[in-house]
Amino acid sequence: MKRGEVTDVFRPTPAQIRAAAGRTLSDVIAPDLRVLFVGINPGLYTAAVGHHFARPGNRFWPALHRSGFTPRLLSPFEEDELPALGCGITNLVPRATASAAELTRDELKAGGRRLAGKVRRDRPRLVAVLGIGAYRTAFDRPRAGLGLQIEPLEAARVWVLPNPSGLNAHHQLDDLARRFRELRRAAAHVDARQ
Repeated sequence: MKRGEVTDVFRPTPAQIRAAAGRTLSDVIAPDLRVLFVGINPGLYTAAVGHHFARPGNRFWPALHRSGFTPRLLSPFEEDELPALGCGITNLVPRATASAAELTRDELKAGGRRLAGKVRRDRPRLVAVLGIGAYRTAFDRPRAGLGLQIEPLEAARVWVLPNPSGLNAHHQLDDLARRFRELRRAAAHVDARQ
């Protein structure tokens, strides 16, 4: 295996995947990041292996690389390299579920408040929420669209991207990479103004 090649370092069994329900993942976060990526919540596969966006078929890592955020394709098992590149990862809701549809409206709203606290503490310049429906619910913005949002979160600009799950057929990898690239350009613009 070449360094940076996306493969399963640990392939959980079906029983291990089922047992991951309710687990949480540690944030990959540091003060003053350029972009804090915010997933909806961990899936069971991701929770079973203990790394963000780890399910085979998830397009987060390829989109991140194709957009220029990373110099090479990182695997989920290399997520700790992100802060040195100015990026981090957290989730709106920490508990793992088989589907984001299992989350309640109250959980998403509480996740929005928790995220505001993390943003206040760690001061990322941009917050990128990966899922339009989750963003709309968590922040009570029913008409929000993809891209830059009018309302900041604390002092951070907010950008909404499509969910990179392989189950999201509305946005293929090329489209995701294009949207991530738009975010990267915005992050560079924000950096230039700092």
